[in-house]
Amino acid sequence: MRSPIDLFDDLSAEIFPAGHLPGAAAIVLTYKSPNRIYKLLYTGDFSLSNLQLVEGLSIETLRGLAPDVLIVEGTYGTTRHPHRRQQEKHLMERISSAIASGQKVLLPVPTLGLGQEILKLLRSHHQFTGRDLDIWVDGNVAIACDIYLELLGQFPLSVQNFAKHQSLFWDERICPRMRRLNQEKRSIFRKLEETLPSKGGVSLTQEPCIVLTDNAIALKEFCSPDSGSWLILVPQEPDSLFSADSFPLAMFEEASRINIESYLLAEHSDGRNTTQLIHNLRPQHVIFIHGSPLYLADLTSLEELQNRYQLHSPSAGTLVELPIGDKFMQPATPTPTAYEGELNETVTNITITLPDAISKDPRWSYFADTGLVEARWQGEELVMRGVSQRELLSQSSEVQRLEDIDCCGTCRHYRSQRCWHQASPLYGFKVTSEGYCPVFESVQEE
Repeated sequence: MRSPIDLFDDLSAEIFPAGHLPGAAAIVLTYKSPNRIYKLLYTGDFSLSNLQLVEGLSIETLRGLAPDVLIVEGTYGTTRHPHRRQQEKHLMERISSAIASGQKVLLPVPTLGLGQEILKLLRSHHQFTGRDLDIWVDGNVAIACDIYLELLGQFPLSVQNFAKHQSLFWDERICPRMRRLNQEKRSIFRKLEETLPSKGGVSLTQEPCIVLTDNAIALKEFCSPDSGSWLILVPQEPDSLFSADSFPLAMFEEASRINIESYLLAEHSDGRNTTQLIHNLRPQHVIFIHGSPLYLADLTSLEELQNRYQLHSPSAGTLVELPIGDKFMQPATPTPTAYEGELNETVTNITITLPDAISKDPRWSYFADTGLVEARWQGEELVMRGVSQRELLSQSSEVQRLEDIDCCGTCRHYRSQRCWHQASPLYGFKVTSEGYCPVFESVQEE
């Protein structure tokens, strides 16, 4: 890392840690012609944020590079995410509340990266430190954990120091206990009468636990009819193998015991960090790759980028001309994605009317899935999102389950998983439906 390597007399390469995953790298190619030096930077998958097991791509080490060409991923387009620590906090809170309510938690994850991040979080987060709980790791996720341990000396010092005081992954002494789930132990999920004693006499079928797996076929085994209530948490990724709204709930018997929700633990940079990187590098040409064509089009349509850089988001197999040092000529931009509409106020309602052209965008079918929307302020802008069937059913089942209890789930001020009572200390915060505060007002009173 950070050491130029001569490939030829006039061509050298240098790699930099890119964040995203341990070992992920960005590469700088430098070509020395008789007349000038040309530089190209390819980020690969990258993240500017520090994750649990890897430090983010450092802008400081690249500042002043001024590449002629920057090839950058646009996985999230112009989407803006909460701070990484906020994402981690929300995930830990959701898992903690599910365990507290007696549910088991199942996390389908990729083999490499996200699963190990979550395991490190569960081992170090204050809501789980010392908690009498079993964490089971299934499939190739466990093998990837072993490989991480072999390479521990290459990880950030904070991770190495953590591993000096307690095991990074496998540990049956310090709570929460973390164990491998092999084929023999997995079969216990299918038979309630069989138990696997652990420290304190806990068994997979009798007590709340957390399971991580990359084996989609095995999901049905875990959530067998005799295994109790489950919360399945699916990563919210544009290119994810799993999706909370397309999850095959029909594969489970007694699906009423299964709750499926999504969470965000981003491993790529969002739109704000992507533009920050571009502005710091100041390239002449920017090529956006690796993302939905719609998301890449959103990036190439940004006015703050169009005024300064020559932007490209070519389809595969397309030759891209990159004239260096010539007069600035912006390539043709995609059709703008802004839509003009009208707003009308009445005594009791506000109606927003948009042209039907918006429905031709492939994203519209998901947005208009139920015909219900949620709106919130983001500075001076009003941001709207569609409410999915899965979220609607989840909210309905929660209210039904908690209808006889004085809690946030049955409070008239609880909407979209947040408290909207201005007198409450929780006002504006995301709260669990099982929570309670002194200004509770029953939805039935309304």
